[in-house]
This record gives sequence, C-alpha cells and structure tokens, in this order.
Amino acid sequence: MQNTATLNSRPIDIDERRERVFLILAGFFISAMTLLNVVGITRFVQLGPMQLAVGVLPYPLTFLCTDLICELYGRARANFVVSLGLALNAFVLAFMWLGSNIAAVPEAVMPPWQVIKLSEDITLASGTTVSGQIELFQLIYQCTAGAVFASMMAYVAAQYIDIRIFHFWKRLTRGKHLWLRNNFSTLVSQGVDSIMVVGITFGASFFAGNLTVKALLILIGSNYLFKMCVALFDTLPFYGLVHVLSRYLQIDNRQVH
Repeated sequence: MQNTATLNSRPIDIDERRERVFLILAGFFISAMTLLNVVGITRFVQLGPMQLAVGVLPYPLTFLCTDLICELYGRARANFVVSLGLALNAFVLAFMWLGSNIAAVPEAVMPPWQVIKLSEDITLASGTTVSGQIELFQLIYQCTAGAVFASMMAYVAAQYIDIRIFHFWKRLTRGKHLWLRNNFSTLVSQGVDSIMVVGITFGASFFAGNLTVKALLILIGSNYLFKMCVALFDTLPFYGLVHVLSRYLQIDNRQVH
C-alpha cells in the first residue's frame, strides 16, 4: 500500500511543480508587459550610444519567458500566455480611456498634484500640443495611451513570430542547437517589434513635423540594439534555465510539442 501511495502521489507532485514554474514564467512575462505600459515613454534614458524609453528596459524579458515556455511546455502554452498578455494590454488601455473620460472632482476639492501648470507649450508623442495647465492623469494618458496601443500591435506581431520561428527551428533541428532557435527567433521578432512600436508611437509626431527622420531612426536603432544585446547576453542563462528546469520538471525538451 505504501509503495502504491508513493507511486500515485509522484505524478501529482510533478504536475504541481510544472504548473508552479509555468505560473512564475507567466507572472514575469505579464509583469514586464505591465511595466512597459505603465512607465512607457514617460522618461528616456541614455545607455551608452542608446537612447531608450524606460519602459523598454524590462521588455526583452518577455521573449526569454516565452522561449522558456515554448521549450518546456510547447507552442500551445506559449501562445496562451501571449494571448493573455494581449487581453491584459486591452484591459489597461480600456481602463485608461475610462479614467480619462470620467469627470474630475470640483476644483475646490481637487488635490494640488492633480493639475500641472505648464510654463510653456509642450508637444506630446501623439502630436498634440498642450498649453496652460493639464491634469496629471491626462498627461500620463496622453503620453502612454499611444504607446500602449503601439505595444499591442507590435506585441502581437513580434511574440507570435518569435514563437513560430522558435518552434520551426526546434522541429527542423529535432530539438538540437538550442542557441540557434533562441537567438534567431528573438533577433528577428524583436526587429519587427522595434520598428512597429517606435513607428506607431511616434508616427503622428513625425508626420506633424515634430520629429525628424534621423531622430526616428535613432529611436528604432537604439531600441533594437538594446534588445539584440540582451538577446545575445541571455543565451547562457537560457541554456542554464532549460537544463535546470528540464531536470527539475522531468521534461525531455528535445521533444517537439
């Protein structure tokens, strides 16, 4: 009886491990996406020759998470996480729109930080010019709503391309050459993502004449260079995580899911 109970409990333990690790990977994926949407283009930072929106910094983590999920759990699970991320993007955008369209409290009870007084006119990424004063939330909404929409479009294209290429190379190489599918899928998909997210976010500003071609290309190039460096850098961590997690979860990652 004892041996039977032990044998019967083992699959449940492994299943629980697998679901917990999947939840952790999905959690990091969603957190990185949320950070991108919350901080967006509210600040730009200089990293060497790269000029980056601060929201871009955690974004490469999403590709590492989907590659790990694809490698360990298969294409269907990875597609599920990407679809969930898309739904959450839509939720964030809908909530921001709702908050923007609900009437503000009367000025007499308005907190002092709710309204920002501008010393000069400013032009936002959407091409809208703001003067006088603006509510803090409206400023955040104006700065991030376009970036959230852009990230949704780029996100859908890039993540699904990443998963499809990753799975294609895994099937073609019969589960071998892990570095090839990890780097090739990420480098291609993040190139698509960089062009789309910068183009959509700053397209209106560019066509309005507020952004030069050179500045637009610098943003795209910086965006892609950062993601490319992270993608190449995470090859060893990816190998290590696949090795450790495959043993911990008792998964043969050479199988094509």
